[in-house]
Amino acid sequence: MAVLKEYFLFFSKFSLIFFSSITAIVASSTKQQELDRISALPGQPPVKFQQFSGYVTVNDNHGRALFYWLTEATTTPEKKPLVLWLNGGPGCSSVAYGASEEIGPFRINRTGSSLYLNKYPWNTEANLLFLESPAGVGFSYTNTSSNLKDSGDKRTAQDALIFLIRWISRFPQYKYREFYIAGESYAGHYVPQLAKKIIDYNKSYSRPIINFKGFIVGNAVTDNYYDNIGTVTFWWTHSMISDQTYKSILKYCNFTAEYSSKECDEAVNYAMNHEFGDIDQYSIYTPFCMQLRNETTRSLRLKNTLLRRRVSGYDPCTENYAEKYYNRPDVQKALHANITGIPYKWTACSDILIKNWNDSEDSVLPTYKELIKAGLRIWVFSGDTDSVVPVTATRFSLSHLNLPIKTPWYPWYSGNQVGGWTELYQGLTFATVRGAGHEVPLFQPKRAYILFKSFLAGRELPKS
Repeated sequence: MAVLKEYFLFFSKFSLIFFSSITAIVASSTKQQELDRISALPGQPPVKFQQFSGYVTVNDNHGRALFYWLTEATTTPEKKPLVLWLNGGPGCSSVAYGASEEIGPFRINRTGSSLYLNKYPWNTEANLLFLESPAGVGFSYTNTSSNLKDSGDKRTAQDALIFLIRWISRFPQYKYREFYIAGESYAGHYVPQLAKKIIDYNKSYSRPIINFKGFIVGNAVTDNYYDNIGTVTFWWTHSMISDQTYKSILKYCNFTAEYSSKECDEAVNYAMNHEFGDIDQYSIYTPFCMQLRNETTRSLRLKNTLLRRRVSGYDPCTENYAEKYYNRPDVQKALHANITGIPYKWTACSDILIKNWNDSEDSVLPTYKELIKAGLRIWVFSGDTDSVVPVTATRFSLSHLNLPIKTPWYPWYSGNQVGGWTELYQGLTFATVRGAGHEVPLFQPKRAYILFKSFLAGRELPKS
C-alpha cells in the first residue's frame, strides 16, 4: 500500500508539472496571438473576419525576421484550409501584390488614404497567410547587412520552413489543418522548393503538424532553357518582334549559358528598346502606368528578362498606392510592422535583392518530379497576355515532364464565357486564364477565383 501511495503521489506531481507546462505554452501562444491581432487598419471598411500580423524570427544569430499578415476566412475559419501566398522577384512583397491587388480582401484607393473591399477575395474559401520573403523584402528585415547581398533560393526555402514551424507554434489552432502554398512569377522557384522542404521535414513525424496537401503557381519561372525559348516564341507569335530579330536571338543566344554574349544582348536589347514599343510587358494588351514609365526600378526589372530569369510582379499604378499606404506611420503601427526602425522606405520590391541574388536553380522540373511522386495536388496556371513569363514558356517547360494525359485539352468556363483552357496530366493540372497578364487575379479576378475554388476542391474546371 505504501508503494502504491508513493507511486500515486509521484504520478500526481508529474501530471501537475506536465499539464502546467502545456498550460504555460498555450497561454504564451495565446498572448503572442493577441499581440499580433489587428483591431482595424486605417481607412478599412468594417469586416467580420479576424486579422493578425507581425514578425517571426527565422535566424537568431543573424537577426533575420519575416513579416506576415494573416487574413482569416470570412466564415467558419476553423473549418477552412490555410493557404500561404508568396510573390516572387526575387525581392517583391506579398503584401504589395498578393494581399493588396490580387487575392487579399482589401484594395487601396488612389490617394493611399483608405481601403475598399475586393469583390473576389480568396479568403472566402481559405485562411490566407501572406509572407514577405526573404529578409529584406517589405517589412521583413535582417540585422546582418551582408544577408541582403547573399540571399538565394536555398536560404529562402529554409527560412520559409522555419517561419512555418514557428508560426504554427504561435497559432496552434492551425496544427494539422489542411495546408496549401500558392504564388506566382519567381515564386515558381519558392513554392516547389518550400514544398520539397516540407515533405522532407514531415518524414520525421508520424503525424506532422504541417498537413501539406499541395500547391498552385501562376506564370511561374520554371526552367531557364525552356522558359527562354518559350518567351522568344511568345514575342514572335504575338508580333512583338520582327522575323529578323527572332532569328538573331535564336542564333546568338545560348540559353544554357550563365552569361549572355554581346551579340545576344544586342539582339534582345534591340527587341525591347526598338520593337516592343511603349507597352506593359506584364500585360501586353492593357495600358501601362504613366507614373512608372521612366522609373529606374521598373527599368531594372524589365531589363534582361531573358537568360537571368529574375522577374517581378506586374507593375500597374496600384503599386504606387501601396507604397503610399504602407509607408504611413499609422498603418505600420496597426500592422505591428517596422518595429525596429528599418533605415529605408517600405517598397514593393527590393532593388538590392534583385541585383544580388546569390543562387538560383536552373530548373525546378526535377523537384516537380519528386513532388508528383509524393502525391501532392499540383496546379500550374498562366495568364495568356504576359510576355515576361508567358504561357508558351510554361507549356514548353511542363511538356518536358512527359506526363501522361488524363483529361485532354478543353475550354473551361466562367459564366457563359470561356475562362481559359486546361489539360489534366497524371500528377499535375495545367490551366490558362484568358485575358490575364502576369498577375492573373488582378486582371481576371472572377476567373482566378473559380480557378482557386476548383483547386481547393480538387475538381476539374467547369466545362460549361
